[in-house]
Amino acid sequence: MTRLVLGPFNRVEGDLEISLDMVAGRIEAARVNSPLFRGFEQLLVGRAPLDALAIVPRICGICSVAQSSAAAAALADAMGIVPTANGQLARHLIQATENLGDHLTHFYLFFMPDFARPAYAGRSWHDGVASRFTAISGEATAEVLPARANFLKLMGFLAGRWPHTLAIQPGGSTRAVTAGERVRLLALLREFRSFLEKRLFGDSLASVAGLDSKDALLAWASRRKADFPAFLAAALDLGLDKLGRADDLFLSHGAYGLFPAGVWQQGKTTAFDAARISEDTAHAWLLSDQPRHPAAGETIVAADKADAYTWCKAPRYAGQPHEVGALARQLIAGHPLLCDLVRQDGGSVMARVVARLLELSLLIPAMEAWVQAIRPGEPFCAQGSLPDEGSGVGLVEAARGSLGHWLSIKRGRIERYQIIAPTTWNFSPRDLGNREGPLEKALIGLPAGEGAPATVQHVVRSFDPCMVCTVH
Repeated sequence: MTRLVLGPFNRVEGDLEISLDMVAGRIEAARVNSPLFRGFEQLLVGRAPLDALAIVPRICGICSVAQSSAAAAALADAMGIVPTANGQLARHLIQATENLGDHLTHFYLFFMPDFARPAYAGRSWHDGVASRFTAISGEATAEVLPARANFLKLMGFLAGRWPHTLAIQPGGSTRAVTAGERVRLLALLREFRSFLEKRLFGDSLASVAGLDSKDALLAWASRRKADFPAFLAAALDLGLDKLGRADDLFLSHGAYGLFPAGVWQQGKTTAFDAARISEDTAHAWLLSDQPRHPAAGETIVAADKADAYTWCKAPRYAGQPHEVGALARQLIAGHPLLCDLVRQDGGSVMARVVARLLELSLLIPAMEAWVQAIRPGEPFCAQGSLPDEGSGVGLVEAARGSLGHWLSIKRGRIERYQIIAPTTWNFSPRDLGNREGPLEKALIGLPAGEGAPATVQHVVRSFDPCMVCTVH
C-alpha cells in the first residue's frame, strides 16, 4: 500500500487535505481533513440571542445569506413568530439569489477550469474548452463575471448589501420593496435569464427544465453549442457520468417552499425527521462521546486525540451518512431527469453538476413569480420578543445543501449553539462504526495511477466544498 496526500486545494473556500491509500492502482481508502478550526459555536455562547444575526454570516463570505437565514429561522422558532407573506417572499428571493450566483460561480470558475488541463490535450473537446474555461484568461470569465455582478444587484434592492446582510430577521426582512423596485428586480431577472439562455444553455429555461431522462439530455445537448452541452461532452468522454458515487443516500431540509424536505434511498422518498440527526466525533479532534443530537451537541477541543484526523464532525441521519446538495433536492422533489441519472449511474460527478445547472432553469421563473407576488405597502417583518428560556431550530438549504442551526436560550443568553453545514455532511470523517462520509466513499475505487489527481479533483469539486463552513 502507498499513501498520497493531496492538498491544499485551489479554488476551494478554506483549507482541505485528502489522504489516499492506494493498492494495485486503485484508491482503497480516503480520509478527508478539514485542518482549520474556527470555533464559532463557542463564540456565540453567552451572547444575546440576536447577536447571532451579526455573527453567523461571518462564518463564510460565499454563503453568508444561508447562515443568516438559518439563524433567523432558529430565532423565529424560539420566539414563536412566523414571517409575514412579503417577508417570506423577500427571504426566498435573497436566498435564491445567493444560491444561483453560487451555482454559476461553481460551474464557470471552480469546476470547468479543471477540463482545461494540459493532461487532456488531444481530446476532441479540449481546445474549445481550454480557450473558454482556462482560469483567469478563458473567454468565459469575461462574460460570466459581469453577468453574475448584475444578477447580484438584486441583493441591493432586497437585502441592502451582500455578503453579511442584516436585513434577514426572524419576522421576515427589514428591507421593504417598493413598486418601482419591483420593476427593476424583474428587469435584472430578465437580463440574467438572457445570459443563461444564450451562453449557458443555448435554449430556453423551460426546455432545460423539461428534460426528463439521460437520453433526452444527451440528445438535446448534441444539437446545441453552449457551455452546458460542452460540459456534457467532456464529462461523457471522461466517464464522469459513472464516477464519484457514494452511498446514494440523500437528504434535504426543503427550500423556498418549492422543493420539499425529505430523505431519498433506493428510489424512494420518505419524510424528513430532524430528531433522527446525530453528530459523531469519533475521528474528529473534539472530545469523544456517544453520538449526540445537535440540540444537545458540544464542541470541545481535544487536539491530541488518537485516531482523529479532522476538525469536522460526522453528521448522520438514522445512523447513516447522507449526501446533501442540489442533487439531493432534485431527487427528493422527484425531477425525472435527476431520478433517471441516479437510477442508471448513481450519484455521479455529472449528476451533481447537472442538478446545479437544472436549478438555474427552475428557479429563475420561480423568482419572477415571487417578485410579482410581493405587495408593496404591506408589512415585510413581523414583530416578536425573545423568551428568557427557550430553544429553536433553523433548517434551510444553501447552494451546497442542507444547513441547520440549533439554538438554546437560558437566562436571556445563548446557552448552546450548534451548526451542521452542507460540507460537514458531505466531507464528514468516519464515524464510531467506521462508516465513511460521502466524499470519502465516493473516492474509493478510483484509479490511482497516472492522472489520478485530475480524477480526484473532479470528484471533490462536484461536491463544491466550503471548508470554512465545515469547521465553523
